[in-house]
Amino acid sequence: MSVGWQPRWFPQSMAQRASTLWRGVEAQHVLATMRLVDNQEEQQLLEALLETSKPNLPSSSRDKHYLLSAPFRYSSSHASRFRRQNAPGLWVGAEELQTACAEVGFWRWRFLMDSDGLKSLALHAQLTFFQAKVAGKSIDLTTHPWSSAEPLWSSRNYAASHAMSDEGRQQGVQWIRYRSTLGTKGMCGAILSPQALSLRSDFAQQSWACKFTAGGVFMQQGHNTSYQFDARDWER
Repeated sequence: MSVGWQPRWFPQSMAQRASTLWRGVEAQHVLATMRLVDNQEEQQLLEALLETSKPNLPSSSRDKHYLLSAPFRYSSSHASRFRRQNAPGLWVGAEELQTACAEVGFWRWRFLMDSDGLKSLALHAQLTFFQAKVAGKSIDLTTHPWSSAEPLWSSRNYAASHAMSDEGRQQGVQWIRYRSTLGTKGMCGAILSPQALSLRSDFAQQSWACKFTAGGVFMQQGHNTSYQFDARDWER
């Protein structure tokens, strides 16, 4: 069955591209382990023990900062737009901070709604949003010829985007630039290769307080900046 795109599009459109992307991560892992120890020595020992229980890092990401390497370490039973169910992870960020908040908020909301015991609760989390640089061989799904298949990339049926990203890996694509489907219409990057990622020593980061409910997500940074996402927009 035709998926509306052609493998020959890769050499026609693949180019070196660079961008700066925001990504949000859980900010409570240190606090969680600090509750279990009495001093710094015990904290370091516990962190080392926890490290041994995690899946091994892929060789391609062992030289990367943990903020860059962690997504490649884990698989998930939930498929995403460019990653099949139980396939190795990839790193996803957004060019605009609001879009990064929407992307993280959606997946946290999905976790809430998929957990029968949590659906009626309000969950709170402290998230850190940070900026990383991506540079490498890329395709841009908003440009020709990929834009002609836009309905496939925005569909909730991921069959076409999975097939395309699989072929992209084979053809040497390091990252995919695409438009978010979560209402902001901002631009995202799905990083297939950790070697395309880097962090400045003084990389930008912000702390955000977040609330997740069945009705949606509310995020606030400081006193003046906040975003609210209505779950009804995600259910359409």
